[in-house]
Amino acid sequence: MVDYSGYQHILVEKTDGIALLTLNRPEVYNATNFQLHNELTRIWLDIGQDPEVKVAVVTGAGNAFSAGGDFSMIEEAIGNPTVVASNMQEASDIVHNMINLDKPVISAINGWAVGAGLAVALGADISIASERARFTDGHIRLGVAAGDHAAVIWPLHMSMAKVKYYLLTCDRLDGKEAERIGLVSLVVPHEELMPKAMEVARNLAAGSQTAIRFTKRALNQWLRLGAHTAFDYSLAVEMLGFLGDDIREGLTALREKRQPNFPSAQ
Repeated sequence: MVDYSGYQHILVEKTDGIALLTLNRPEVYNATNFQLHNELTRIWLDIGQDPEVKVAVVTGAGNAFSAGGDFSMIEEAIGNPTVVASNMQEASDIVHNMINLDKPVISAINGWAVGAGLAVALGADISIASERARFTDGHIRLGVAAGDHAAVIWPLHMSMAKVKYYLLTCDRLDGKEAERIGLVSLVVPHEELMPKAMEVARNLAAGSQTAIRFTKRALNQWLRLGAHTAFDYSLAVEMLGFLGDDIREGLTALREKRQPNFPSAQ
């Protein structure tokens, strides 16, 4: 038995071999503060060690999957090499631990998915989006390079032309467009999201666990190759941005809900 009682912002409910993981900060659209960011590194290790779990389903409480990094977390990182180094390690661990988990993960994307939340949503093996789901990477709008996951996962999901467009412009996608270009596995009407996610989870839980896990491990060799090159590089250059000038203007602009006026663009 694995004890999940220490998790403050992830609810864990287990039924018939399925662990339903709910990111639970609905008052801030499940934005990742330091605690939740850390929990997102550890939960995949615990799921991997739990003999009662065959499949994990992850979703968000309320009207969002996750709105990305909490403003207070971003602010503390600006100009602080210690916090930047810690955030970089955890951002790496979130992606690597999801890749290295042999058990399948399904994301049920119920609303906005941004930043670290988007890394979890798209790092899942099967991503099922509600028609209400909305996506944006958002890093460049903040004034830092697109790290977290996008440099390794997005090019495997769709064309490089689409990847560059959406990462460089921070343009937004809805669930239907995300499915059309291959960013997510499926899109369904909002009311069908959780029933469909649980249906897929039950099918996986009833299947050959050795065959499923070995297949995931084999397919994730593509991600492991990228994670040791493009992903690690993207994380490093993203974190450099937290030590520059643009990040301060990017955060201020987000808070004031206006277009940023970056120093580097002057």
